[in-house]
Amino acid sequence: MDHCSLNCVNYSQAVCHKFKRFQLAQATEMMFDRLNYMKTACIERFATWFAYHLSNFQFKWSWEDWSECIHQDAELPKAKFCKETFQKCLRLSYHQRILDNVPETFQPLLPFRPAPHYKYEKEGAGSLPGTMAAHQLIASIKAKCTPEEAIQCLRELKNPLMDEDDEPSYNPLKIDVFVSTLLNLGHKSFSHSFAAMAKFHYVFRSLAEHEDAQICILNTMYEVWSTNQQRMVVLIDKMLKTQIVEPSAVANWIFSEKMSQDLNSFYVWEILHSTIKKMNKHVNKLQTEFEEAQDKLDAAERKAREMDEEDYDRDPEAPTEERVERMEETLEAAQGQQKNLFLIIFQRFIIILTNHLAHCESESIDHNTAWYKWIIERLQQVFLMHHEQVYKYINTLETLMFTSEIDTHILEVFQQFCALRA
Repeated sequence: MDHCSLNCVNYSQAVCHKFKRFQLAQATEMMFDRLNYMKTACIERFATWFAYHLSNFQFKWSWEDWSECIHQDAELPKAKFCKETFQKCLRLSYHQRILDNVPETFQPLLPFRPAPHYKYEKEGAGSLPGTMAAHQLIASIKAKCTPEEAIQCLRELKNPLMDEDDEPSYNPLKIDVFVSTLLNLGHKSFSHSFAAMAKFHYVFRSLAEHEDAQICILNTMYEVWSTNQQRMVVLIDKMLKTQIVEPSAVANWIFSEKMSQDLNSFYVWEILHSTIKKMNKHVNKLQTEFEEAQDKLDAAERKAREMDEEDYDRDPEAPTEERVERMEETLEAAQGQQKNLFLIIFQRFIIILTNHLAHCESESIDHNTAWYKWIIERLQQVFLMHHEQVYKYINTLETLMFTSEIDTHILEVFQQFCALRA
């Protein structure tokens, strides 16, 4: 699995050096047979490695030997592994090539053709409330309009939330028309999408000042690109970098009802871990900058005390006390966002797992389903992958969330994590 980071040439050489082809195939078969006993993280790594391996051998494999998974529940490990492997293969090739090299019997597990779904140009779009504005926006963007002119195209769209709230904080119809139109126009490549997002960044920020509006942006993106997981991963990464959406919005979106059908898909957790890592990296950067500035300020103050005031020549690169204080405030705000992100994630885990356990108890059925296995092991994965950051907030988690009142199956995961540092 470590070979995933090698390029194609090095990978082929390494494999040929270590294994004969038969031995590698035999090892792969053994791992496939043991999927039912593997942890989720291991299955995910296996799928990533296997897709990379297939891409180096024209996606050839004795697929018929694995035909048992075709008739299984899609949430069971073997069926899930094949489905996710094909999704990974799609990132390394193109859709038709996957179809040409995989038996037709595997059709239920193969990914859909990755194409944007733009509802404002589909049959029956005339009945949608935003169609006219969408077509006007398309013409304006093609005519190289400014962000302000793009906003003008949306000004007549009524807010569907007005009936529910006297002063809604955002207009979901404006967001839907703007985001779906922009993503559809930029569908040809990542570069086209990035250029469009950069040019109309002001519009994104104007329409989505609050978290609910940012979740609406993510929902619209999902509607447009639900058949292209890689595109969604990359777009959300870009939205986080450009602060179109906040990490907390991404976390809440992942655990929302809208995403419940995709919650066990590997790309969703790729997005979540990427979001957490971005937040952690941001905090670490601010922490380092603050500590360095504090050290320079302390050194300047020591030097000032040791020298006469007349002889002292202040280092122009030494930060002022006011600047260090502002850096500390910025750091504390980022740490607050990081803490809030973890609280949201663990709270959502507790809610969905508690609901599942309560439902199973009320129906007198076994709670240990395939769905439960994926989710409880994802909870374990979050603890282990981000243990350094999570442990900073261990007391808060113990006091507010992982209390004796929650189900023991969930509490046990937290207690096992705590025991690692006991």
